[in-house]
Amino acid sequence: MKNQAAGLDELLKKIQNPKKNTTFIAITSGKGGVGKSTISANMAYILWSMGYKVGVFDADIGLANLDLIFGVKAQYNILDVLKGDISFEDIVINIESGLCLIPGYTGDEIFKYNDNILEKFSNQSVILDSLDYLIIDTGAGIGDSVQTFLSASDYVIVVTMPDPSALTDAYASIKVSSRHKNKIYVIVNQVNSTREANKVFDRLKSVAGSNIPNLELELLGKISSSDSIVQSNRQRKLFTKVFPQSFASASLQTIAINLLKNMEQNVLPYNESGFNRFIRNILSRF
Repeated sequence: MKNQAAGLDELLKKIQNPKKNTTFIAITSGKGGVGKSTISANMAYILWSMGYKVGVFDADIGLANLDLIFGVKAQYNILDVLKGDISFEDIVINIESGLCLIPGYTGDEIFKYNDNILEKFSNQSVILDSLDYLIIDTGAGIGDSVQTFLSASDYVIVVTMPDPSALTDAYASIKVSSRHKNKIYVIVNQVNSTREANKVFDRLKSVAGSNIPNLELELLGKISSSDSIVQSNRQRKLFTKVFPQSFASASLQTIAINLLKNMEQNVLPYNESGFNRFIRNILSRF
C-alpha cells in the first residue's frame, strides 16, 4: 500500500515555479463501461512518463474507483477534507514521484460543502499548482455534478465506443458540454481498426455539425480492444506500465502527444493560480 502522506512531500520537493498554472483536463463519457476511468489513469501515467508532474482527481461521483485501478487503498478522500476531519495532505496518494491521486467520494454529499471549497483549498493551492496537469475523471452522463467539473476544466475529452447507445450518450454529453466549451476532444475506445474509429468519429462530427454549428470537435485518437488492457485491469495495474510496448500503450501515447500539441497552441492566462481558477469556475455554477 502506498504512503498517502508521502504524496505531499514528493510534490513539494518538485516545485520549481510556484506561479505555475496547472492545466485541468476533464475526461468524461456519455455512459459507463466505455473505459473512461482506465483511460484517465493511464493517460496520467503516460504524461508522467514524459516528464510532467501529474495529478488525478477522482470526481466520478457515485462510482469513485481510481484507487482500485491504480492498485492502492484510499483510507480518506476529498469529502473528509471538506468536512474538516483531516488536512488535504492526508488524502494525497503518491503513485510515483511526481504522480499522485486525489481520491474521490462515492455519493453527492460533497456538493453540500461547495460554499467552503475555496476557503478549504486555497491554502493548499501551492501543492496542486506544483503540477503541470490535473486530470479530472468525471462521472458518466450529463448530470449537474458532471457538468460542474466539465465547465470548470480547461479541456474536455469525451470517451466513447462503437456501440450505438454509447454514441447516442456521447453526443448528449457533447451537446451539453458545448454550452461551456467551443472545442471538445474525442477518444474512440474499444475499436477494431483506425477505419472504424474514424467512422465513429465522423458520425459524431456530422450530427454535432448539424446541430451545434459553433462547436469544434477533434479526434485525439483511438484505442483498440486489447488483451493487455483486460489483463492489467484484472491485476489492478496500469496497462501502460505493465505493457509499455503494447499497441494500446502506443495508441494512448499518440493521444497524449496530440493533446499536448493542441494545448501548446492555446496558452492559458497566468493571472491566477490554476487551482484557484478551477475552484472559482466550480463555484460560479452555484
